[in-house]
Amino acid sequence: VQLVESGGGLVQAGGSLRLSCAASGRTFSGDVMGWFRQAPGKEREFVAAITRTTSTYYADSVKGRFTISRNNAKNTVYLQMNSLKPEDTAVYYCAADTLRVMITTDPALYDYWGQGTQVTVSS
Repeated sequence: VQLVESGGGLVQAGGSLRLSCAASGRTFSGDVMGWFRQAPGKEREFVAAITRTTSTYYADSVKGRFTISRNNAKNTVYLQMNSLKPEDTAVYYCAADTLRVMITTDPALYDYWGQGTQVTVSS
C-alpha cells in the first residue's frame, strides 16, 4: 500500500500550488484522507481532511486559502493551495485514517502516510 504525493515546489508569496496524493495497493474511497505539514524544527500539524462523503475540515491557518478534494475513481486526493504565504513552507504529507468515519486532526490516528513533498514559499 502506497500514498505518493506530488506537486510541491518553489513558489512566490501569493502564488498557488496543487498537491496530489495517489494511492495504490488498496482503495481509500471509504476512508478519511488528510493533509499534514511539518516545518523544520516544528511538530507535524494538521492542514485539512475530507471524509468519504466529501465533508471537509481545515486548520484555521489555511481556511479560505486551501481546498481539499478527492477523486475516488482515481484513488487520489488533492490539496489546492492559493494565496500562499512564507509560513506555509513545509513538507506536506498525505495520510489515510482507515479506522474512523469522522475527521480527526491527530496525526497519530492516521495509519497510512506518504513520503512527503516539499513546498517552499518565498517572500
